[in-house]
Amino acid sequence: MPEVQELVLKDQLTQRRRQLEKAVTVSRGRDDLVRLMEQVDQALERIDHGTYGLCEECHDPIEPDRLLADPLLCFCLDHLSPDQQRSLQMDLELASRVQRALLPKQSHTVPGWEIRYHYEPAGPVSGDYCDLVDPGPGDGGLFFLFGDVSGKGVAASMLMARLHAILRALIDAQLPAGEIMGRANRLFCESSLPASFATLVCGRAGRNGEVEVGNAGHCPPLLVRNGRASRIEATGLPVGLFCTVDYPVERVNLSRGDTLFLYTDGLSEARSADRQEYGIERIARLLEERHALPVPDLIGACLEDLRVFRSGAPRTDDLTLMVIRRTE
Repeated sequence: MPEVQELVLKDQLTQRRRQLEKAVTVSRGRDDLVRLMEQVDQALERIDHGTYGLCEECHDPIEPDRLLADPLLCFCLDHLSPDQQRSLQMDLELASRVQRALLPKQSHTVPGWEIRYHYEPAGPVSGDYCDLVDPGPGDGGLFFLFGDVSGKGVAASMLMARLHAILRALIDAQLPAGEIMGRANRLFCESSLPASFATLVCGRAGRNGEVEVGNAGHCPPLLVRNGRASRIEATGLPVGLFCTVDYPVERVNLSRGDTLFLYTDGLSEARSADRQEYGIERIARLLEERHALPVPDLIGACLEDLRVFRSGAPRTDDLTLMVIRRTE
């Protein structure tokens, strides 16, 4: 584990131990709290001895996403007991159900717009993030949120859920897209480990066809108009890296039939059997060739082209796509 991250973790565990010590005193030595404090002490000892993050059975590194989710772990997956493996499987299944419950309807239609997305985690849970939020009274603008949290597995899914809650709360406050991103960045930065960050697109589609797009270090969305695809590049750093970052927004006006295409790096960085990268240029060419297809068929064409490109190569990353089309 990197030295800086270990120091931060030691500081956090020390603070938790102080809180536990107070709780044990107040509760007059509750057994479960005493056991938890002992586990924290053992984790602090492993940090001091340089063995933190190593499996006590095989001495290989414990899976990073599991360790981020639970810093008290002592064993890698290969050396869990049968009961622990069953418990972990149940936790993963529950986490998967919770995460899917946070997703919006797969197909969304509001006056002037048709939106559809495809969400495909590489495992039980995902660090990919997408959401659609109608803030209610006003000009009827629809917020679309799309991104990718650092890491994989349970730890990434927990960060995704945190980002989801932060952004939902800020949108309810009816703030502009740029201000939402700035505040979300600060809150995410203050409540996450230093190594945690997320790329994010935060946009608003208005009834009049105007679209605001803020891009915090995410893959550039592609705007398709008149059969030509152009990029909307990043307007700021990923959220969570630094607490004070400004996020300007790009404003574009879409006419009937114009399409905005968002994707995670599970598409652009997918690899073929001979290790070639799919790439943004191939995405743009496909969108230009198939721009007239209905929204569901456009997503289907992209997934089929990706399948052909991979030629049986295993998929190693989460994959999420979103199509936003102006309909009037």
